[in-house]
Amino acid sequence: MVLKMSDIARMANVSKTAVSLTINGKEGVSEETRQKILNIITEQGYKPLRKNHKGNEKSIGEITFLVVTTSGIVSDNYKSLPFFNSLISALSATVSELNGSLRMVTIQSQDLATKLESMVNKAENGILVLGTDLTKHQVLLIKKHLSNVVFLDTCFENVSADFVTMDNYQGAWLAGEYILKKGYRKIGYFASEKLMSNFKERRRGFRDALAEADVQVNQEQLYYIAPTGLDPQNMDIGRFMQSPPEAVFCEDDYIAIRLIKAAQQHGLKIPEDCAVMGFDDIYEGMLVSPELTTIHVPVEQMASQALHQLLSQIQMVSWNPQKSLITTTLIKRQSL
Repeated sequence: MVLKMSDIARMANVSKTAVSLTINGKEGVSEETRQKILNIITEQGYKPLRKNHKGNEKSIGEITFLVVTTSGIVSDNYKSLPFFNSLISALSATVSELNGSLRMVTIQSQDLATKLESMVNKAENGILVLGTDLTKHQVLLIKKHLSNVVFLDTCFENVSADFVTMDNYQGAWLAGEYILKKGYRKIGYFASEKLMSNFKERRRGFRDALAEADVQVNQEQLYYIAPTGLDPQNMDIGRFMQSPPEAVFCEDDYIAIRLIKAAQQHGLKIPEDCAVMGFDDIYEGMLVSPELTTIHVPVEQMASQALHQLLSQIQMVSWNPQKSLITTTLIKRQSL
């Protein structure tokens, strides 16, 4: 039987993206993981399959990945955040599998209008845009200046453009449904103080899930906090400790991890005194104790779908813009 990349990934208990990055000598995996994969490749005598014979290899060329930095989540150090690092690694691996390369372009939001003009005709093979913090106006501005564009990690229902993002509404609904099934009714909510489309949809999905059971989050149990960072400071933990809810949903894993740390520092047992749930399934969620129950986002599928839509734009004259929502899944661990 001919071994496939997926077989090596299964043996190493890693993703296909990690195997691809290792084979192609790309960054994005730890040295320990890289050596583990290489050892299995050597032991199994694995040879990467080539879709085309030498001399007749087709390449998608250079794909541009545009990042617009803001004062929000996508700040200058966005690469240090696990979700974005995973997304970039998945995009790089997916593009490499098609004999292409990924070119990173970063523009500060205040310079977007002027810098876009210089990008015209310099990204012939298409552009993937990290849209996490983008406003509707900025999306329309990019679409006006550039052709063959797919926006990742955001979606605007009334904009005719290609979008690929996780189904935030469905994921938060899943979280709400699971918390209710566990028997919790006094439920708290930690929201991001920086509002964007992803968080709006998570709020809507969670609220609707609770509403079906005639349950709602009391205003006294609603908290706003910065969405990134692992330091349990500025949690308003004093107010929280006055009347802790039975369970808390946090709009992302960073908030959830900080809440667990802060609550434990004040003598609260998780999940006995208060259960905690997050969203995104970042690696750090498995490093806290108890490990974090969360919603998993299929980053590799998002990367693959985005590239599919981008290539379809280029190859099909009759291509209509497509909005893709990638379904999330529940990860049950010990914090809830």
